[in-house]
Amino acid sequence: MRKLAFVAIGAAAALALAGCASGGNAASTSGADKANIRVWFVGTDTPKDAREYLEKTFAKENPGSKIVIEEQSWTGLVDKLTTSLSGSDSPDVVEVGNTQAAAFTSAGAFMDLTSHKKELGGDDLLPGFVEAGSYDGKFYAPPLYSGARLVFYKKDALAAAGLSVPKTLDEYVSNGEALATANPGKSGIWWPGQDWYNALPFIWENGGEIAVQKGGKWVSELGSADSVKGLKEVQEVMTKASAAPKDGQETNPQVGFCDGTTLQLSAPSWVKWSILAAADADTPGCPDQEANLGVYALPGKSGGAAKVFAGGSNIGISAKTKHPELSLSALKIIESKGFQTIYGKNGLVPSLKSLAPTLGTDDVAKAIAAAAANAKLTPASPKWADVEASGVLTDLFVKIAQGGDVESLAKDADKKIDDTLNG
Repeated sequence: MRKLAFVAIGAAAALALAGCASGGNAASTSGADKANIRVWFVGTDTPKDAREYLEKTFAKENPGSKIVIEEQSWTGLVDKLTTSLSGSDSPDVVEVGNTQAAAFTSAGAFMDLTSHKKELGGDDLLPGFVEAGSYDGKFYAPPLYSGARLVFYKKDALAAAGLSVPKTLDEYVSNGEALATANPGKSGIWWPGQDWYNALPFIWENGGEIAVQKGGKWVSELGSADSVKGLKEVQEVMTKASAAPKDGQETNPQVGFCDGTTLQLSAPSWVKWSILAAADADTPGCPDQEANLGVYALPGKSGGAAKVFAGGSNIGISAKTKHPELSLSALKIIESKGFQTIYGKNGLVPSLKSLAPTLGTDDVAKAIAAAAANAKLTPASPKWADVEASGVLTDLFVKIAQGGDVESLAKDADKKIDDTLNG
């Protein structure tokens, strides 16, 4: 139902978008003008209640104007945004994935919101997402929502194998292998080969990094000793605990959970609602499994919550909007406590830290709080989206899942990532 896989903005597209910054607000109109403000939300992440709250509140605060929500797909989003934001028919307010944000802020596609940061949430905003939405000392795109990855499991399977919720990353791996051994043909940990998001905690918990800045350049470190140690653990899980396709994607993880072939899986927090979706929904779930659905935060190498990838989105105002004041009014509502509380009640981490209690007090909420507190983002490079689009990461982990030599594969990937980030 919700997918965090992004494609890149190429060099040519970045040059085209650079034109957005020049004269972007020249066509501004006064706050008294009436207009339809086009808001692009991506996928189904933003609940119906939140959308209606935005529409009704905006109409009340801006008589004669209205919000027009246009839902977009994650697939091909960056290409579509690149074309739309640089054209004369640009949407006004747009959601982008957090790993995509730097590509657009650096290209001048969004309106500078630095002077409005305080009224959009200020110090209460999720700091990692503020960094993702900022560029060259200016603030362009506040966080929309976040969602750390959790581990979902079948309580009966864990109990039947005589296992308990793991307290360390090593126990998580051994539990997964034990479940797979006790249940031939099933995944003790479901892990399709293209899923690189779930590999990041293994890298980080072993002291490694994806890429770091040194001497003004980006240096990929997947081939470092610490990163390789984590990648070898990833290979162990993929080859010994997972029955998922070695070249498969991470989409619709609820399917295996519902048909009984997946006993554990690591996925964004909102996958709970995919699993519990009605059996006749567009993407069916298995609500009858609610009592059997367990959840915990992925444990770290030494206990506590592991460093996991923080999925989610930022949201900005097009530099080419013809209605900057009305667009800002819409963005303020989106960042308001009223709107963001709806996210929290639907299992997404709100953009405002003070609203963490809205996630509730059940096991999922507790796991979200533990995971989100230690979550990390991908390298804050304007060219990171290019790395994702190149397929270097998906190719790397497919080959790891197929049993390839981890160290040589990681070093080959380093060369490709270095070339992309510094190209």
